[in-house]
Amino acid sequence: MTDARLRRGRGALAFCFLVQGVAFALLVTRIPAIQDQYGVSDALLPAFLAGVPVLAGVGSVATGRLVARVRPSVVLRWAQPVVLVALAAVGAGQQGWQLAVALGVFGLAVGALDASMNMLGVSLQAAYGRSIMLGFHAAYSLGGIGGASLAWAGAHWGVPLGLSYLPVVAVLLPAALAGSRWYVDGEPARDAGEPGRGVGFGLLLPLCLVMAFAYIGDSTVSNWSAKYLQDVLGGSEALATVPYNAYMATTLLGRAVGDLGVRRFGAVAVVRGGALLAAAGFAVVAGAPGAWVGLAGFTVLGLGLSVLVPQTFAAAGRLFPGASDAAVARLNVFNYVGFLIGSPLVGVLGDAWSYRGAMLVPLVLVLVTLVYARSFGGGAARYGGGHERPRTVDVG
Repeated sequence: MTDARLRRGRGALAFCFLVQGVAFALLVTRIPAIQDQYGVSDALLPAFLAGVPVLAGVGSVATGRLVARVRPSVVLRWAQPVVLVALAAVGAGQQGWQLAVALGVFGLAVGALDASMNMLGVSLQAAYGRSIMLGFHAAYSLGGIGGASLAWAGAHWGVPLGLSYLPVVAVLLPAALAGSRWYVDGEPARDAGEPGRGVGFGLLLPLCLVMAFAYIGDSTVSNWSAKYLQDVLGGSEALATVPYNAYMATTLLGRAVGDLGVRRFGAVAVVRGGALLAAAGFAVVAGAPGAWVGLAGFTVLGLGLSVLVPQTFAAAGRLFPGASDAAVARLNVFNYVGFLIGSPLVGVLGDAWSYRGAMLVPLVLVLVTLVYARSFGGGAARYGGGHERPRTVDVG
């Protein structure tokens, strides 16, 4: 595999992550507008929203089986356009059944997309012989910031949902298809004929738990930061919109420089540092005397949580070099498990106890990551300063 081909594959995959960040942010940040357009009641809305991650989990599991017969790049090439078309369909419909179908397709395709693009990221990192996984997720964060900004502009100027989504899809869909020609698959797994063979769940379980804990923390910020800052810490409505943006910005920063940290200090040290930073952020949020201190806590959270998910996927690839696709597909399901658990958990605890107390739950869960940090090391296969495997060429 030539260095030029790897560089093209890396750039194409980074663009794929960016497009996915844009698409997902456009959906989740316009939920109130979607609810108004389709007349979905507050009682029914959680069922619509929960259906997306549930079906995404199904799509991820199905992808784990499909890639035993079809290369991950093929799945990715067609899953991303389906996600974009489904997004456009969400904006174009008017009736509840149309929303249900569009979100169902979106969920299944997102599961296939998340699984296959992380499969390619893991295999590319193995080909490079050094940490590059955080860079892909940095592209996703950048896309999320871009998508949220586009959503804000559409809401601010009163652009109808369909007209807000359609131009974005019209630009990104052909660009994604064009970029997909450069995707690079890794070497076929030795056990490709039997999906999941060679993936010991006992060995994978610590990474699954870390993935779920990270997404419980992430969903806590995305779903509760605005309410917490305004209702608990007494911030203004305008200031309440800032924590998530600050969180996304520091997530992007952490991922942009994270690969350098892994190469210098190793994955175990970076994961431990990220877990401690995230726990410190939650502690500041829980104990904040006012809105500005709470905002600082959410900002620190972004730096800490930013490294956990990419390194979890990378660790799965190192632990199961002959079955990395199956391992990534199984691990990806816990992304959605964390997302489903996090928001309701904080809400129930906040109503029954206090929202300050509810913030201690993700704090404790993130700290549990320290117990499993050694699962992110891989002996001679560990990526980091003094630990990269030998290679004959530098591929950029």
